[in-house]
Amino acid sequence: MAVGDIFIRKTANSDRLLGQVWLGAFYADGRGGLPKDDREAARLFRLAADQGDAGGQVWLGAFYADGRGGLPKDDREAARFYRLAADRGNAEAQNYLGVFYEDGRGGLPKDDREAARLYRLAADQGFAAGQSNLGVLYANGRGGLAKDDREAARLFRLAADQGYARAQSNLGGFFAEGRGGLPQDDREAVRLLRLAADQSNAAGQVSLAAFYANGRGGLPQGDREAARLLRLAADQGYAAGQGDLGAFYANGRGGLPKDDREAARLFRLAADQGDAVSQLRLAAFYANGRGGLPKDEREAARLFRLAADQGFAQGQSDLGAFYADGRGGLPKDDREAARLFRLAADQGDAQGQVWLGAFYEQGRGGLAKDDREAARFYRLAADQGNAGAQYLLGLFYEQGRGGLQRDDGEAVRLYRLAARAGEAPAQQRLRARHISW
Repeated sequence: MAVGDIFIRKTANSDRLLGQVWLGAFYADGRGGLPKDDREAARLFRLAADQGDAGGQVWLGAFYADGRGGLPKDDREAARFYRLAADRGNAEAQNYLGVFYEDGRGGLPKDDREAARLYRLAADQGFAAGQSNLGVLYANGRGGLAKDDREAARLFRLAADQGYARAQSNLGGFFAEGRGGLPQDDREAVRLLRLAADQSNAAGQVSLAAFYANGRGGLPQGDREAARLLRLAADQGYAAGQGDLGAFYANGRGGLPKDDREAARLFRLAADQGDAVSQLRLAAFYANGRGGLPKDEREAARLFRLAADQGFAQGQSDLGAFYADGRGGLPKDDREAARLFRLAADQGDAQGQVWLGAFYEQGRGGLAKDDREAARFYRLAADQGNAGAQYLLGLFYEQGRGGLQRDDGEAVRLYRLAARAGEAPAQQRLRARHISW
């Protein structure tokens, strides 16, 4: 037996609280030549916790939260022990109790302000998880905090420098987007995401997979490596990993067979966790009767609504389209459609911009007929590469509408862009002029 193990046993037998906690931790992890024994770990943690030791209280709370060591899964009891330890200034307990407030667990109200207060207490002690969680609140402007990407980046860096995987993933995302005063730097993003992925962080695995899929950050384009990383994340039950792996099956990418049934299964797993992208993917399968699913527009509409209610722009646009056409058991309601299209368009969603432009062009949904506003929305979507918008904007140039000067050259340029993307009306327009694309 190692000298350290002998010391831990001796201190435990002498009712030294630190020894009880250390020995419990060794049993919990199966370290120091000890068998992994959660029941013995729980016994030792309780001895320490009952004597007011914060470390024992944190461990015992975690065992109740996970239902380990023969203890029932009991969030209320977990919260009670976390509070006892947090009130003693234990940073880990402050962070865990903050998570419970953020999620509304353990009989606690959902309270982002209290979560932010607790995360700050933990962060101020240098606790990496507290720094990372506080950074997320700053990044999203939650918990009574002003949205502050620079402060979020600072906190993510503090935690990432301690090797905390979630912060490495978040900081990598900031470098990928050039947020928080950081330069846009795909190579630094990849470095950080790899550090997170190598610690089995699912978010890091999914983000790194996207870099492989697109050949970014100095990485070779590699769908097989992307698929491998997505599977690692999906096997952890991570919704984005399940959804993106499903998309690979749907398209037969990454060395995977084209398998709509497996895609639908994965989309459902992710959608059931509230993943908005997967809700839309599953809705599209229902709308088209793919993946062994019946063609069911009512279920598609339900899923569109779930995504839209999360503020997800494509869900708003797709649900608006169903209202515009009276599909999925929904009444034909142009005003509701216009409302949803505007919500999506205001977030930069190209399809929502096209629809809203068309409503202005036609004077639908309670909107005044306004070709100038239609042209403005068509341009916004066309600049994002939306083929339908390129065609419609081309028509406006050909006809000199929407405050645009008639310009056949610009019309042809836009038709060609749309035609190359497969937009049939644009192709027909060019054929009529005997122009190739």
